[in-house]
Amino acid sequence: MTAETADGPRGTANAADTAAANTANTANAATVPLLTSDKPLAQVYDTALLDLDGVVYRGADAVPHAADALREAEAHGMRRAYVTNNASRTPEAVAEHLNDLGVPARPTEVVTSAQAAARMAHACVGEGGRVLVIGGTGLLEAVKELGLHPVASADDLPDVVVQGYSPDLGWKDLAEATYAVRAGVPWIATNADTTVPTARGIAPGNGTLVAAVRAASGVIPQIAGKPELPLHRESILRSGATRPLIVGDRLDTDIEGATRGHTDSLLVLTGVTTISDLLAAPPHRRPTYLAEDLRGLLAVHLAPTRDGINFTLGRTTAAVVSGQVILHQHGDKMDAVRVMCAAVWSHEGDVDATDALAALK
Repeated sequence: MTAETADGPRGTANAADTAAANTANTANAATVPLLTSDKPLAQVYDTALLDLDGVVYRGADAVPHAADALREAEAHGMRRAYVTNNASRTPEAVAEHLNDLGVPARPTEVVTSAQAAARMAHACVGEGGRVLVIGGTGLLEAVKELGLHPVASADDLPDVVVQGYSPDLGWKDLAEATYAVRAGVPWIATNADTTVPTARGIAPGNGTLVAAVRAASGVIPQIAGKPELPLHRESILRSGATRPLIVGDRLDTDIEGATRGHTDSLLVLTGVTTISDLLAAPPHRRPTYLAEDLRGLLAVHLAPTRDGINFTLGRTTAAVVSGQVILHQHGDKMDAVRVMCAAVWSHEGDVDATDALAALK
């Protein structure tokens, strides 16, 4: 079975197609957790919904092969949307940064959690509604884009509070949010990421700042960003995707979000997820495809075959025996990763992959 012959990949806009694809994919997952695509993914899926940090760039540099792979994927007919939980920057600023790195990007290809949160606010209060904006320029512009009226104080009688990350937020900003939320004003957070990478290391993210308001108000906000679905819906809406593929490096945001959205996913190993993390992933955080980097968009993907406890791909085999992963690797490293995942994910009970990981070539 291929991802294409299962009546279309998961994540299609048509509900009937989605249901058929999910049924077929679930049947496949009962025996082999990963899926097969006998065509390059860029030919099977019409739009790549791409995470940024760890997928397209790392810090100040583009991820190796990312720019060339995205251009070649576009030549195959695959559109792209850069989907980010970071609400502090405008799409124009994100696109400019990507182009500076040599990565092709237009502002219309950038979708942020600020845009998703603004749409949630619009649905809550309607055009012209008064929004207490606690965040940066990206959030402010997203609110204005939808015809909402931003205000800066709880004394301005906002209809809704929208909070997003900005390195310039201070106590007074969090206090204004708290005053409004405690008074019963609906509260939307762009994302709940507790940390954010900076040039100096890991720093508190929006989720940490949201936690301060939550602790002071006793209220839990609605969340727009990954892995919640509002950002997924915003990405589909703005990109026009009918056969999307979510591409990310994080199991807890990108891949879990794909699972929640019933959309196929590609995990690349250029970011935070390690092979050990991947093996330990629970069912709702397991990707559809695996690749070392974005060149995976240009490749066919073969799922391991199963014979009893053995999972085989090419000349590489893995099995779980007495709780231990046994790996016989005679080929590609990613083939080894795939057979290990298939073996571990199909096994019930605890598994020790220490020796297999150490022997991975």
